[in-house]
Parts: sequence; structure tokens; C-alpha cells
Amino acid sequence: MMSSSQLLAAALFLAAVLGGSNAQLSATFYDTSCPNISSIVQGIIEQAQNSDVRINAKLIRLHFHDCFVDGCDGSILLDNADGIASEKDASPNINSVDGFSVVDDIKTALENVCPGVVSCADILAIASQISVSLAGGPTWQVLFGRRDSTTANQAGANSDIPTALETLEQITQKFTNKGLDSTDLVALSGAHTFGRAQCRTFSHRLYDFNSSSSPDPTIDATYLQTLQGTCPQDGDGTVVANLDPSTPNGFDNDYFTNLQNNRGLLQTDQEMFSTTGADTIAIVNQFASSQREFFDAFAQSMINMGNISPLTGSNGEIRADCKRVNA
Repeated sequence: MMSSSQLLAAALFLAAVLGGSNAQLSATFYDTSCPNISSIVQGIIEQAQNSDVRINAKLIRLHFHDCFVDGCDGSILLDNADGIASEKDASPNINSVDGFSVVDDIKTALENVCPGVVSCADILAIASQISVSLAGGPTWQVLFGRRDSTTANQAGANSDIPTALETLEQITQKFTNKGLDSTDLVALSGAHTFGRAQCRTFSHRLYDFNSSSSPDPTIDATYLQTLQGTCPQDGDGTVVANLDPSTPNGFDNDYFTNLQNNRGLLQTDQEMFSTTGADTIAIVNQFASSQREFFDAFAQSMINMGNISPLTGSNGEIRADCKRVNA
């Protein structure tokens, strides 16, 4: 099992190899300017957990959807404004992504003690790490130094964010486009070990999959009946189901044993195991058999994803309010 120092060394090596702005990210970036960042963020998230058991999954999803659109720059947090079409209104995000109020609470708390120092993009990165750890998952040293974008890319959110209705081939290509490989794909998909999904994201599997007039044959029969009870045909598409039916709020490797048992909720989840000849099958099996290996890989893949095209140095800005660019 890789230690935290080994994970940090690997992340720093990756950043140096990639060159450019990535090399400026550092685990010690706020050690002097805002040394209590982790404890402040953790306190806010722990408080939010009291009223929203899903907040951990919501926060890591914000980071994921942020990084896949022009890199980890906090652009997903911007509201509509003159010259800005919010990514919140993009198809993968609208009436789906959440947790914005907690991000605002974190930003307010940090501004009170470290005004103008911590970026919204870095808040998403550290909030993700803390959320996973609080849910029983691994921890890792987050690299800091990202700055915030001054614009959003709604079209990019529509085209670049993986969705639940895509094939494994399509999802793999989107990860490849961001410099991530099959291990990253499987490991990061493991974040579906907690959280919920709306019926509209998987009901196509339950009744008329690929216009076959039958359900997706890769769904376990008993699980299918349960899902059909939750999501009746032509029912309310906003009803939610657990992404991990066995341990819905904990971060563990049950997600992967679910896939082995044909109990993956989303098409994109199950196809990683059920697609004949896919290189993801062996990785699913590896993570199902060893939670330690999943945790190690997940931590490294979160670091890899967090290194996607950050704004650093004098690029971008440090927003005072994560919802809008500075005046």
C-alpha cells in the first residue's frame, strides 16, 4: 500500500513530467497563507452531513464535473451573468449537480480567515478529499495552487462530461481526451460507491433497452425488479436510487462486487464489467478483490484528475464569491 508521502511524490513527479502550469501545484501551497484550510473545510462538511447524508458524493461530483471542462478551474460554480452561460445549465448538470451552498459556506469561512487566498477550484479539490475520507475512504495529499476561471464553458460541459447514457467506448474516449487511462476510469467510477442517481439516468435499461422491447440483459433479475419498483415505466424521472445498493453511504469496494453480480445501476458502470474483451474487466476484478488496491488507485487517480489543465501563476483569479467573477 502506498503511503501518503509516496502518493505525494508520485503526484509531484507527474506534475513535473507534464510540465507547464501543473508543475506549480504543491501540497504546501497554503502552509503559510492559510494553514488551517483542511480543518476549516472539514468542519463545514461535517456540519453539512447532519442535514444531508449525500453531501460527500455531491461535492466530489462537483470536482469531477469541473475538471472535465477546461480543467480544474472552478468554472462549474459560476452563475449566469453577462457574457457567462453557466455550466450549471448544461445537460449533464442541470437539476442534477448540487452542493453549491456548502461550497459557498466553505468559501465564506475561508474568506473570514484568509481573505483573497484560497481559490474555489482548490476548495473543490480539498472538499473532495475530505468527503471521501469522512465516508470511510482513502485520504491523500491534495496539491494546491489552482486559480479560478473568469468564464464558463457550457458547450464544453455538454460535450466533455461523461454521461450515464453513453457506451464504455464513448466514456473511455472522454477520459483519454483528458489524459486519463482505463485505471483512472475504473477507479474514479468507484466514487459511485456512494450517492444516488435519478431514474431518468438509468430507466432506459429497465424496459426498452436499445429499442429491444426488453430490459438490459446485463441487469440481475432480482435487482431489475427492485429498480422497476423504484422507477415504474413513464414514472417520475427525478426519483433517486442508491448507486451502491449494499452500502449506499459508505466509501468501500462493494461497488465493484456489485458489478460482478450484475448490480451496477448505470449503464456506464455495468459496461466496465460486462463488455466482452474490455480491459476494464480485469481492473474491476482487481478492485473487487482488494479494497486496499482500489483505495490506492482511487487516491492516485484523484490526483491525476486534479492535475488537468489548472490555471496557475497570474492566470485566472481568486474569486471572492465562487458564484461570480470578481468585479
